[in-house]
Amino acid sequence: MIPAPLVLAVSIGYLALLFTIAAAANRAAAHGRSMISNAWVYALSLAVYCTAWTYFGSVGRAAAGGIWFLPIYLGPMVAMLVAWIVVRKMVRIAHAHRITSIADFIASRYGKSPTLAALVTLITVIGIIPYIALQLKAVSAGYQILTASGGATPAAALPWWRDGTLIVTLALALFTILFGTRHLDSAERHEGMVAAIAFESVVKLVAFLAVGLFVTYGLFGGMADIWAKAQSVPEIAALFSPNTSRAFDYTQWFALTLLSMLSVLLLPRQFQMMVVECTDERHVRRAAWVFPAYLLAINVFVLPVAIGGLVLFGPGRMDAETFVLSLPLTQGAPALALFAYVGGLSAATGMLIVETIAVSTMVCNDLVMPAVLRRPGFAARAPGDLTGLLLNIRRLAIVGVLLLGYLYFQVAGEAYALVSIGLISFAAVAQFGPALLGGMYWRGATRAGAFGGLAGGFLVWAYTLMLPSVAKSGWIPDAFVRDGPLGIALLAPERLLGLSALDPLTHALFWSLLVNIGLYVGLSLRRAPSGAEASQALLFVDAFARHPGAGAPVFWRGAARLDDLMALAGRLLGPERARAVFEAHATETGIVDIGDLTPDARLVERVERALAGAVGSASARVLVASVVDEEPVDMEDVLQILDEASQVRIYAHKLEAASAELKAANAQLKTLDQLKDDFVSSVTHELRTPLTSIRALSELMLDAPDMDEAQKAEFLRIIVAESERLGRLVNQVLDLAKIESGLADWHTADVDLARLVEDAVKATGELFRARGAQVEAHLPQGLPTVRADADRLMQVLMNLLSNAAKFVPEGRGRVDVTLRREGDSLVVAVKDNGPGVPAGERDTIFEKFRQGGDALSRPSGTGLGLPISRQIVDHFGGAMWLEQESGGGATFAFRLPLQPGGGRTP
Repeated sequence: MIPAPLVLAVSIGYLALLFTIAAAANRAAAHGRSMISNAWVYALSLAVYCTAWTYFGSVGRAAAGGIWFLPIYLGPMVAMLVAWIVVRKMVRIAHAHRITSIADFIASRYGKSPTLAALVTLITVIGIIPYIALQLKAVSAGYQILTASGGATPAAALPWWRDGTLIVTLALALFTILFGTRHLDSAERHEGMVAAIAFESVVKLVAFLAVGLFVTYGLFGGMADIWAKAQSVPEIAALFSPNTSRAFDYTQWFALTLLSMLSVLLLPRQFQMMVVECTDERHVRRAAWVFPAYLLAINVFVLPVAIGGLVLFGPGRMDAETFVLSLPLTQGAPALALFAYVGGLSAATGMLIVETIAVSTMVCNDLVMPAVLRRPGFAARAPGDLTGLLLNIRRLAIVGVLLLGYLYFQVAGEAYALVSIGLISFAAVAQFGPALLGGMYWRGATRAGAFGGLAGGFLVWAYTLMLPSVAKSGWIPDAFVRDGPLGIALLAPERLLGLSALDPLTHALFWSLLVNIGLYVGLSLRRAPSGAEASQALLFVDAFARHPGAGAPVFWRGAARLDDLMALAGRLLGPERARAVFEAHATETGIVDIGDLTPDARLVERVERALAGAVGSASARVLVASVVDEEPVDMEDVLQILDEASQVRIYAHKLEAASAELKAANAQLKTLDQLKDDFVSSVTHELRTPLTSIRALSELMLDAPDMDEAQKAEFLRIIVAESERLGRLVNQVLDLAKIESGLADWHTADVDLARLVEDAVKATGELFRARGAQVEAHLPQGLPTVRADADRLMQVLMNLLSNAAKFVPEGRGRVDVTLRREGDSLVVAVKDNGPGVPAGERDTIFEKFRQGGDALSRPSGTGLGLPISRQIVDHFGGAMWLEQESGGGATFAFRLPLQPGGGRTP
């Protein structure tokens, strides 16, 4: 047993730490730095799914049913497989329309219906109460375990004002108010709350893993040891034996998996964290694998803890839902038990904080505010700031929701296990699935279909699941559960219409979703959507058709006054935030003074979106409609607006395409201009070099008439050589220009390539002998001819051979010329044993005026031989390339097709 003051001190200290983290995140946000704009924080915040149910209830379910705790976590893992498609779309829609809750999301999709928003809120409040009771029960039971003798039953019930659970409930209400309703945020994001929830996710994971490691490797010798000891106890071994008298219930397994898959998307707290609090839709990509990994990690030791508790305490002797605390507490590890309690406190408080903030927002926006605004003193045109009223309504809603959870805990909490309580809430929020998911992908869905489906499914849920839970708690007679109302067996809540083969949860889920989907589809098909419904359907269904930053079409027509809009925004948002809305619009439209703004459809829509962040889309629609002269929008108007928006988009796309073409043409002109400059510069440089040499030597001879004859002869020889080089350069430049412009003369005929190679080798023989190098041709017999210009091909061969002669080492150089047939082509390769082409020059070796080798030691040349040779080969449908050699030397090769146009590249 741990002293109660110590447990209370640690609990209060931990909550104070959470508040410190939240305060730090809020301060950072106030200075423009977001602590939660991080994919890891977003992924961890989704672990608010793991409540006291996970922390305590999963162990209890595993101890009672073996692996039957798994479907509750398999469902979310399956759901996250489509997160990038479904969740990302939900996030994009919510950001575009300032969605603040799941009620707001559904109501906004179906024409911003206040009635539909109110219905969703009522279902949420009623359906989520059991789940809140679950958390209160877990905190209360954990406190009793730690402060009483291990697992003993508490003493007689205390008066209500001394009930510890009530005190905890009120304390959590105060803490939640401080967390989530300190100020009104038009974006409805809570940076501090998200940061604290992410931290709590780490704490509860570490705490549960610590208990799991302690049980598995501290109390036992590992998982194998636990399993071996479990097999020696028949009652425990039966939980995992496949040879049971009852077949595996695949239907229940599927129902639980489907239920949890829907719940991870539709629970108000999950919607709040996954959609409303998401700062960047790209974070969904990481969360799609981090969140399932978290669920896997926190469930690794569920079975070992459950089996270990059963082995040590014996089956049925200790409440299995308390094993996480009772095992370390009774086995000499009170500090670990206290840490485990903190982990359970994290799991429970995280859910309570987020759930009550989400539900209080819905209650304020969709139940209370519509009623308040109908009163004369609070009408849209009435004066006064309503931000304080909004905050107080939310604070009262938080207290009210938590007290309702406490009441349910007192009524039915002791009759149900934690998991059973949670599943009741899961089945309730599953009713949102058809309206929400269907509305995102089906344009034909209508408000009547959504309302009918939700109402029908909820009534069936209440009749088949909620009322039986209250009856089993003893608060109402249970005869109608056994025999049906008025003794009509076909109407028995858990055997409706004689369906008795399903467990109560699967039975309720089947009938409620069947009625829900049937009414949703049937009523939607009964009539076409109205103008308001159709416009919202297009914005939701086609959310991915528009860029996140692009403006959506505005389905509004009418007249408005700027003063009325500014006054309305000031009442709901406060003067500063209201002014910021109008200033932002003025900046976008290029207007300096907000007093000069035109109250057009865009401005009306902007004000309505800003108000939606404070009071929800349905209430914002009603408020804006009360201060403007709005014209009703029918389907023809919707189509006309869409047509206008489509024409604007087409025009914008054409402008973008024309702009892109102009940019491309401009870039091409710049490239051509640069190439021209480079070419002129290169030619000028190459011409200047021999001209400079000729002029310098001529001036020397002119200035020294008595120059030695031998010196004069040497100068004349150099002048002649430079003149010849100058002539070759001019000829090659002209030749290349003719080839590139298509004005070259070509004399195509059948060419014996073997004979041509042999002639080229003979013609360059003197060059190789002067270098002391050997050249050898490898020419097979009987090769076919090619269609080409013999003179041009001779020019190519001479270029390749003369280049090889220049770069082979003097006195020991060797060049091999090979000719071979490859398929429908002939390939000529000239290989030398020179220094080769450096790796950095291989990609540019065929460019004009590029010469291989070091600048100080390279042989003379124009740098045009290879470009001309490649142009010639390309003209005849061939290709020229530099082969990669692992050793020294270089190999230049070219391919010519046997038939014109049939050349291939290597």
